[in-house]
Amino acid sequence: MTGYDEYAAAVRQLSARIREGERGAAAEAERRRDLHTGVTRLGQRLAAQEQRLGQLGAAAGVSPATDPAPGSGVEAGAGAAVGSGVDGDPAVVLAEAARLVDEVDRLGQQAEALAQRPALLPTWSPTARAVAVYVGCAAVGVLAMLVLLVANGIGVVDGVTLGALTCAGLPLISFVAGWLILGRWGRPALADTDPPRYAPLGFVICALLVPLAYCVTLLLFRLVR
Repeated sequence: MTGYDEYAAAVRQLSARIREGERGAAAEAERRRDLHTGVTRLGQRLAAQEQRLGQLGAAAGVSPATDPAPGSGVEAGAGAAVGSGVDGDPAVVLAEAARLVDEVDRLGQQAEALAQRPALLPTWSPTARAVAVYVGCAAVGVLAMLVLLVANGIGVVDGVTLGALTCAGLPLISFVAGWLILGRWGRPALADTDPPRYAPLGFVICALLVPLAYCVTLLLFRLVR
């Protein structure tokens, strides 16, 4: 019976080792499936990022570089790492790659948010930006009017020219300058349509400020005299 007991114990030990090996093989197979699933999802995210970057580049006027098929190299390389495990724990490598992809997504969202803002007064509302631009252009027109007024005082510019430029020429030039500035620097980089330029509001501002400044200047001159 001793020999039979030893045989039975050896069979039970062998059976336990076989079951343990089967459980380990099943766990390893499950781990590999999870890793390959993670690699596939990561490749899909990278492909989506590449597509979005291509759209942003097209909107910015930058031609995208010619690369291999989106995600193919990543999936192949990551798959090799998962299969071999030479460079470390594949799960750790995949987790680090996913973290980097998350960081790229975050930075990409920040870049898109910045690209939705115009270069000129980006934190201002469109109405406040338009008012500031038209008032600034009208102020330049007022300075030009003062120069013309001095030139009229010394006889370089006649009164008719001064009146025409003050009442019509300079306001119109100021309005056109503000309209062009808003169209050039008030447009976000990723805008699909032209930004609001508030032309009626700008025309009223320029048409009122320059002649009004001219009248105030004449009144001051008369008071000083």
